[in-house]
Amino acid sequence: MSDTSTLAPAGGPRIPDATTPDRRLPLVVHVLALGTFLMLTTEFVVAGILPEIAGDLGISWGQAGSLITVFAVGMIIGAPVMTLATMRISQKLTLLLALVVFVTGHVFVALGSSLSALLVARFVTALATGAFWAVAAVVASRAAGPALGSRAVGIVAAGGSLATVLGVPLGAYVAQQVGWRGTFWALAAAAALAVVLVERLVPRDEPHAPSATMLSELVDLRSGRLWLVLAACVTTTGGVLAAYSFVAPVLVERAGLSASLVPLVLTGFGVGSFVGTIVGGRLGDAHPHLVTVVTPAVTTLVLLAMALLTGSTGATIALLVVLGLFGLSANSVLIHLAVGFAGRAATLGSALSVAAFNVGTAIGTAVAGAVIATPLGLTGPTLVGAAFVALTLIPVGVLALLARRSGRAAGSPAGSR
Repeated sequence: MSDTSTLAPAGGPRIPDATTPDRRLPLVVHVLALGTFLMLTTEFVVAGILPEIAGDLGISWGQAGSLITVFAVGMIIGAPVMTLATMRISQKLTLLLALVVFVTGHVFVALGSSLSALLVARFVTALATGAFWAVAAVVASRAAGPALGSRAVGIVAAGGSLATVLGVPLGAYVAQQVGWRGTFWALAAAAALAVVLVERLVPRDEPHAPSATMLSELVDLRSGRLWLVLAACVTTTGGVLAAYSFVAPVLVERAGLSASLVPLVLTGFGVGSFVGTIVGGRLGDAHPHLVTVVTPAVTTLVLLAMALLTGSTGATIALLVVLGLFGLSANSVLIHLAVGFAGRAATLGSALSVAAFNVGTAIGTAVAGAVIATPLGLTGPTLVGAAFVALTLIPVGVLALLARRSGRAAGSPAGSR
């Protein structure tokens, strides 16, 4: 396996070679996708087992929901901080340590008897999750080679998308059969298997040379293009999650859908998101700026249509599936661009993109939740989402213009910083 980096030494990702024949992605990319599947499943599965957790611990639903909040905060902090903390060790070892902490954290949650103990375990687990996400994107991109780097990152990201299709429903099913603690035992066992696979399949790499300093890597974070990408990560994810987080009451109270059918419709969103992430990753190898501009433009229109047609059951369901298809499909491309624009700080660039996604989620859902109490009611979150996603067109539009002005081939960012 070639160890040729997909990263350009002075700027963005290398230009894909149009003459490079299509080939299969290495197995390690799919193993890393398994890891992200587990990471996203554990982040959102609590929403599906809130009643079981609250009843067993004797706490309110709101208190149980804090297990989701603390995980998001841990991801925001963990992605960049843990990346800096592991700079001196190899990427393979970082992945293994993150998975071991993930397993340990889930064992503590499964055995925990108080909310405070669970909150601590979830926070520590999220720190490791942030580190895994950041390193996995870089490892997958390099393992796939220059021509397939964005596609590889798309597959890794698709593992996270698959969590909404399979992971969360399966976690809820396990909780119904053997109790909510069984869900966390199952996640711990699956992560233990991932440890074995990562040990066997991820190529060994050397840690940073002793001459490399944290300051030398931080210098590369001055890239204006990197921060434009991160701004796009915040707005696009914040907008989609602002609308998606409150779609269940919209479907029931506004669209007139039976509550029993809501999980099926949400599965449609998850399938759309899974397909969109894979297709976005494929197209992003050759046309990253086209993908990152078209995706938020279409998503904005879809969200506006949802706000206008919430009284129609069929239209709302169809638009929700289309939202899944387009809404987050550019995320893997944004991660790939962040990795390239970060230069020597590639892993930290990936970590910052993960943190940016979670910042967007936190802000978008908070604003959408507050708007529900206004006269806009349940239409508010969708309008908030549309406004957030529309803002994405500013940074991605600037990036596209800079790429065109640079005179480089279409789909490759300019190399100047």
